[in-house]
Amino acid sequence: MSGVRAVRISIESACEKQVQEVGLDGTETYLQPLSMSQNLARLAQRIDFSQGSGSEEEEAAGPDGDAQDWAGAGAEQDDEEGLVKFQPSLWPWDSVRNNLRSALTEMCVLYDVLSIVRDKKFMTLDPVSQDALPPKQSPQTLQLISKKKSLAGAAQILLKGAERLTKSVTENQENKLQRDFNSELLRLRQHWKLRKVGDKILGDLSYRSAGSLFPHHGTFEVIKNTDIDLDKKIPEDYCPLDVQIPSDLEGSAYIKVSIQKQAPDIGDLGTVNLFKRPLPKSKPGSPHWQTKLEAAQNVLLCKEIFAQLSREAVQIKSQIPHIVVKNQIISQPFPSLQLSISLCHSSNDKKSQKCASEKPSPEDHLYVLEHNLHLLIRESTRCQRSGTSICERTAATIDSLASRIEDPQIQAHWSNISDVYESSVKVLITSQGYEQICKSIQLQLNIGVEQVRVVHRDGRVITLSHQEQELQDFLLSQMSQHQVHAVQQLAKVMGWQVLSFSNHVGLGPLESIGNASAITVASPSGDYAISVRNGPESGSKIMVQFPRNQCKDLPKSDVLQDNKWSHLRGPFKEVQWNKMEGRNFVYKMELLMSALSPCLL
Repeated sequence: MSGVRAVRISIESACEKQVQEVGLDGTETYLQPLSMSQNLARLAQRIDFSQGSGSEEEEAAGPDGDAQDWAGAGAEQDDEEGLVKFQPSLWPWDSVRNNLRSALTEMCVLYDVLSIVRDKKFMTLDPVSQDALPPKQSPQTLQLISKKKSLAGAAQILLKGAERLTKSVTENQENKLQRDFNSELLRLRQHWKLRKVGDKILGDLSYRSAGSLFPHHGTFEVIKNTDIDLDKKIPEDYCPLDVQIPSDLEGSAYIKVSIQKQAPDIGDLGTVNLFKRPLPKSKPGSPHWQTKLEAAQNVLLCKEIFAQLSREAVQIKSQIPHIVVKNQIISQPFPSLQLSISLCHSSNDKKSQKCASEKPSPEDHLYVLEHNLHLLIRESTRCQRSGTSICERTAATIDSLASRIEDPQIQAHWSNISDVYESSVKVLITSQGYEQICKSIQLQLNIGVEQVRVVHRDGRVITLSHQEQELQDFLLSQMSQHQVHAVQQLAKVMGWQVLSFSNHVGLGPLESIGNASAITVASPSGDYAISVRNGPESGSKIMVQFPRNQCKDLPKSDVLQDNKWSHLRGPFKEVQWNKMEGRNFVYKMELLMSALSPCLL
């Protein structure tokens, strides 16, 4: 064995991790190994830093002692296998020695700091300022301070009470003003027509309720007058309600009529100012808004009268045409005599107020002429209304068509919910005996003051004016289209095929009212064809196309020799529609289709 080379064997523990706990089922729980920092900390805890370093003893012992100590230490390290063991000191004066050692360290540090400060090279000392203690107050001062605090508390209570009283008085005044506003609004409603739109109160100055169609809306707004200071005394003439009128109706207006002789020695023969009123001034006992609204309505009346005079001046034909330029009408009723009618409108500026402040002479007014102009407006509105409303004119138009035209029939179903200004009627155009299959024309007429809105069955909307002729022409075109739609529905029932259909035909004679409609249908066998053209003014025209083999007067063709070409339809022939028997158009068309259809028996 001495000749065998030695082999190094490393012995390690069987378990690298220590077992912390073994469960009932045999499961072992291990402790995690310490990290390097944790291991260093554990070793540092074993060092006793309270033991002296022994430098003085080592110097006294000399090199011999050092050699012996190092030798002994080396032997001890070999014996203990390099492990350092902590031995706690059992000396009774150990704590006293530790305290003296720490005190000595602090004294050394203090000595070093003072030495550096004394040189004033690296460090200096500054004194720390301390707040001075408040001087002691006398009893009289303390009593004065306490009284001052008490007075401040009492003043705060009084201020809060005064604030509540002021708030209560303000609320009472606002409630009073609100009550006054409501009472003034009630007075305003007794004289003028009002309506609420959203959060606004609007009024009407126009004569629309009397049948006027003047385009000006004439709307004014009612507002609350807030230009007042509640802290001051309310003036006697204060009104919580105010009105805002359109800018083009502010001020005053009148119609000036003058007659002039076209001669150098004779000038103006006479001038009168009609409907002239002074600028708005509140009358005693009447609110200021009443005067303002009356003046604005007078301006609107003058504008409407002048517009009616201008319209008639343009429409009336004369040898010398009338001239209408802006706000002036010039006419020559007789040779060398000129009549001038002008619309004068002044605003609320200082210049117009100065001119209006002049007292008018009694000759400025001609009450007979003013009365005649009032009659003119009344007559024009009566003619426009044609009775009481545009609803009656619509009803009269529908009744006139129903009594004049028997085929097709027109029916009107009026709504029970209606008034003077708006109503609605449902118009049905049918054929007698075929009401179930001919329901194509159904109209809803919404009648207003200035227009009529027509709503079709498919949702289309057409807007018409208030003229009766326009409504009559529209209904005639719809009745003409009904006949063509009836042929289309009848063809579907009888098994005929629709070849073409159009509500607006671009061929043939032009219609003065609307457009003509046309339809072409073929028999079930395809041998015959019927073409229908119907217009509001030209009436109905029916053409029938026969097979070629039934046309005797048809010339023979050298190209078409085969008999199969004889089954093609030949040219169209017009039907004498007035000589056919039948109570209406659809019944005659049914007889014609039945005669041309093959017998199925």
